[in-house]
Amino acid sequence: MPYRPLLWLLFSLPLMAPDLAASQVMPPAHFKLDQALELPDWVTLRGEARARYETLDGQFRAGGKGGDQVLAFRTLVLAEASLAGLELPHVALGVEIQDSRVELDDAGTPLSTSNVNALDVLQAYVRFDLDGRLGQKDVSLTLGRQTLDIGSRRVLERVEMANVIFSYTGAYWRSVSARGREWHVVYVSPVGRLPSTFPELASNEVVADKEEWGRVFWGAHYRHPKALEALVPDTWIEGFIYRLKERDTKDFATPNRDYVQPGFRVFRAPKEGRSDFEVEASWRTGSRRATNATTDVRDLDVNAWTLHAHWAWNFKSDWNWRAALDYDFASGDKSPTDGRFDRFERLFGGRRTDLGNTGIHGPLTPANLNAPGARVEFAPSQKLDFRLSYKAAYLARATDLWSDARLQDPSGLSGRFIGHSWDSRMRYWVVPGTVRAETGASALFPGRFAKAAPNAPKQGRTLFGYAAVVVTF
Repeated sequence: MPYRPLLWLLFSLPLMAPDLAASQVMPPAHFKLDQALELPDWVTLRGEARARYETLDGQFRAGGKGGDQVLAFRTLVLAEASLAGLELPHVALGVEIQDSRVELDDAGTPLSTSNVNALDVLQAYVRFDLDGRLGQKDVSLTLGRQTLDIGSRRVLERVEMANVIFSYTGAYWRSVSARGREWHVVYVSPVGRLPSTFPELASNEVVADKEEWGRVFWGAHYRHPKALEALVPDTWIEGFIYRLKERDTKDFATPNRDYVQPGFRVFRAPKEGRSDFEVEASWRTGSRRATNATTDVRDLDVNAWTLHAHWAWNFKSDWNWRAALDYDFASGDKSPTDGRFDRFERLFGGRRTDLGNTGIHGPLTPANLNAPGARVEFAPSQKLDFRLSYKAAYLARATDLWSDARLQDPSGLSGRFIGHSWDSRMRYWVVPGTVRAETGASALFPGRFAKAAPNAPKQGRTLFGYAAVVVTF
């Protein structure tokens, strides 16, 4: 595998940081597609093209062997038109096309609908901008197929690193008061990403996505910027409650999940010369079945929860140093025979910010996980930033599944320690606002469970690296 040259590039870049950081002020963006085409003011046209090479040496997944690589391409183009010319100044129509493909993959590459979605409609919506109405400063209602990105993005995220972005069809209400208090209300059905079979994904087949009308996700999310101002300045609080309700359809089988998930978040944003912190927790209750099989009719009681917490210090420095201690927990299932399902599972939220690089790697996810850690971040200039993080990863329940590796020891005799996970990233604006280069490397040094669990690959450490170029236009 062509891994060593990529690692050499990654770890030599910090040595060049003083030269890369020479320009401390980032000039404005140089190129916008709608301006270059001299489109009228009521039309917005913008997009992004990304090429990313990923390489993996050593497998952590059940039965895995050898290494892997993939060359992933993602192109996004969004067109939005205001209807002001039709005397509808508060109405806009938008369409976004997504084209996500991979090359250099083979029969052992862990492809999924997160990697491939060739030439499809990501968004097709009508938005009503109702600023100043209902006593709110900023109000909008979006109807149709759309992406969602709310709060910390642990529940709903427009993903960044994954090659394919989630979308939903339904309604999304957003309002912001003059004091900065926010309401987000959603009622949507997830869009099923197609194709889904390995041969179709490997050949980048073009198949239209379809709404999964048998699945409905709705909820409300409230954000308050100054509720704790008297105690801790600049501290936000959030409260939310979401529900997922599923049923089988002729096109799509589900585990018939019926979840209610309340939660809260308290956080203080980073600022030079002071600490920042975050605590977010949510609990999930309801029912589901063990599998998607239509013959599985036994409802299991659900009682699962998750927690993220961190504390960080932001140093007064020209390089904007920030050091943090963090902790992530997601409950595991105690027993597969007790009529309960206590494993927290990631649905539509992100994991990269908390748990490291994903792509064809991504060993950690918020499911049956107990992971304290630390990270260091610094940005020598507005053009350049670095991140290095570490997790000591354990199973929350020794008898439950390590989700991303598909490894499990029902006896619990293999222990809980997954291993030491290291993760790094560097980003640099080659052309500020237009062309950005990014590279990263990750390593998983296996612990007792990763070595001893039944069907463990026993290949030792897993190394992952990637290099990407993103062009925004």
